[in-house]
Amino acid sequence: MMTFHSRFRLPLCAVLLLGTACASTPDRAAPDATQQQAVGPSEYTVAEDIHVRRLAPGVWLHTTLGGADYNHYPANGLLVEDGEGTLLVDTGWNARHAEQLMTWAQDTLRRPVRAAVVTHFHEDRTGGVPALVAKEIPVYGLEHTAKLATERGLPVPRHTVAPAQTLGAVEVFFPGAGHAPDNVVVFHPDSGVLFGGCFVKDVEAKDLGNVRDADVAGWPASLERTRERFPGIRVVVPGHGAPGGLELLSHTGTLLR
Repeated sequence: MMTFHSRFRLPLCAVLLLGTACASTPDRAAPDATQQQAVGPSEYTVAEDIHVRRLAPGVWLHTTLGGADYNHYPANGLLVEDGEGTLLVDTGWNARHAEQLMTWAQDTLRRPVRAAVVTHFHEDRTGGVPALVAKEIPVYGLEHTAKLATERGLPVPRHTVAPAQTLGAVEVFFPGAGHAPDNVVVFHPDSGVLFGGCFVKDVEAKDLGNVRDADVAGWPASLERTRERFPGIRVVVPGHGAPGGLELLSHTGTLLR
């Protein structure tokens, strides 16, 4: 079993052996003044095209904007605190995004990024991988993700995660094909936050978005496996658009029908 880079202090254990980018930016509630005094601000503008806000204790949503080629389209990911380190879930559109997210985690959370996981091979997930590789920070993905990224000439995760595996404070799960043949979801049990990535659509979505690599026929069953796997879901984060609850899974199913 592969282990984290020696600098990464989060535990790693297997629990069960089983391109292009993928609508709106998330709502930004004003932080409560008492909360600000106790734990600092709940949202940060890291750069003009990078925003971070707290979703739950120890769980932060990062939203990065694509370049002009992608009409500055926003994409979501997570920063998950765990002990003395942070796990980055999806890496932004490019190396600069990843670099600035790592700097923010170091300077603001005082928990440097020790590892990352990408939820499928598209550029809005893997674009920042080179910045992590340059710092010898391990980036995890399915073996199939590495294969697809290599074939498409996109950044490649260097470390393999199993189809169902605990990675530090989160559980990574491959429910089956949907938006992409390799899409995984990431669940944080302590908060009930599920990062669905582009496998899940936000409630404002009117269609399934980019389906060039999708398995539309298999997607509904993959959604159901996700529900069954994680009965403690309280917050669902889509790859694009505002977080919500279980209604995002239902809405994605409705769009598929």
